[in-house]
Amino acid sequence: MKILITGALGFVGSHLTEKYVNEGHTVIGVDSLFSGSAINVKHVLDCINFRLELGDIRDKEFLLRLMDGVDCVFHLAAQVHVGRSMTEPEMTWDINVNGTQNVLETARSCGVKKIIHASSSEVYGSAQFVPMDGTHPLDAPHPYGASKTAGDRMCFAYQRTYNMDIVIVRPFNIFGPRQRDDNYGGVVSIFARMILQDIPPVVYGDGSQGREYTYVTDVVDAYDRIMKYTGSISIPINIGSGEEITIKRLAYKLIEICGKKFAPVFVEARVADLDRLVVDASKAKELLGWKPTVSIEEGLHKLVEWYRTDGVDRLIKRVG
Repeated sequence: MKILITGALGFVGSHLTEKYVNEGHTVIGVDSLFSGSAINVKHVLDCINFRLELGDIRDKEFLLRLMDGVDCVFHLAAQVHVGRSMTEPEMTWDINVNGTQNVLETARSCGVKKIIHASSSEVYGSAQFVPMDGTHPLDAPHPYGASKTAGDRMCFAYQRTYNMDIVIVRPFNIFGPRQRDDNYGGVVSIFARMILQDIPPVVYGDGSQGREYTYVTDVVDAYDRIMKYTGSISIPINIGSGEEITIKRLAYKLIEICGKKFAPVFVEARVADLDRLVVDASKAKELLGWKPTVSIEEGLHKLVEWYRTDGVDRLIKRVG
């Protein structure tokens, strides 16, 4: 199979890239280096069935050159940071909406059989009921969530107008190795990196915000099952761990796993921070036979172990 992955050098994209290259598929990795890094796919860079193409999904001509003969597109390229979307809303819209439009249109022009679009749980806003299924209102309070909502609606439009096989996936708070842990990273990785450097993690507000965190290998498994699914999936597919944990509890749990003795630092709450994100992933289980296999506890141990082995250079760079 010939697979094109946008955002291939990013967090989840690099895990998908590595999986499919190792399985023998022909993989075209597309990335602009906006937030990804070639070090994330260092194990497959020299493989003959992998081609890395550096370019921007907002460049339609660039995408058109790559789509010929592609069987499946995983569209993961995006500006994914909520805080950054508040300071750079135009750029966020341009990448997440206009970029998605380009991916859809070039795929349509080239007859791509299947598109798997990475959406976000942030499109829902704070939970109005739990668990949150596909009928939950789309009530994102920030430009990032609004841009992902618009991208989703464009996918729906291409589904219905052009009868294309497009699946929208809404993962809830992915974490694991290779996730960014700087100011634009994910909270789990940021906490882990800080704690391992003997820096108390910073919790915004009182830490009572409820979240589900889904380990990256479980998310990759869900994407793989969607790619192999032969039926039609016309509804968004939520992906989540089924375990809710507060931000405060998450911070203390990571401190414990890392063997440290300090406590988190609590600061003023952030604007537009969501109170709860608790998923109903029953459709993924019903349609795909998918279920999470890595608990939050196990995933946190795996992440910390990765930092202490393969990810140790990140800690060294930030200390220096």
